[in-house]
Amino acid sequence: MKRILSLIPITMLFAVVLFSCEKEGACDEYNVSEINGDDSHNFGNNCMQCHQAGGEGEGCFVAAGSVKNAALTAPATSGQVEFYTEANGAGTLKYTIHIDAKGNFYTTEAMTLTGLYPAIKNANGTHYMGNSLSTGACNSCHGNSTGVLYAH
Repeated sequence: MKRILSLIPITMLFAVVLFSCEKEGACDEYNVSEINGDDSHNFGNNCMQCHQAGGEGEGCFVAAGSVKNAALTAPATSGQVEFYTEANGAGTLKYTIHIDAKGNFYTTEAMTLTGLYPAIKNANGTHYMGNSLSTGACNSCHGNSTGVLYAH
């Protein structure tokens, strides 16, 4: 009986160490925007400042950003961001990320975006970005050094 009691503190210490390793900013967490989803926040900010290894966000985003409506007065509440191998929707469609009900899109899924051409698509039409991507942190430029992202 004494031997079992001496194992209890060791077991408790092991449990504390094990669970303390699970922290925010872990890159193994799945986090993808969904149609009508409302889990996102901080519209217009660079999502990937927090959603990175060691950051405060849940999961490490590969691509993320915010999209306004056509009047630029509110978040777009539907649509998707598509990534093509060539400009203006030419070539092959490689990936699609849905815009959630709060106007944000994001994904932790493995993607290679460098060199792809994004497009924002909704029921009213499509906007194409003329340049290829060098990063998936869309709000690191859009809304800062270039115009905001918007849907038709």
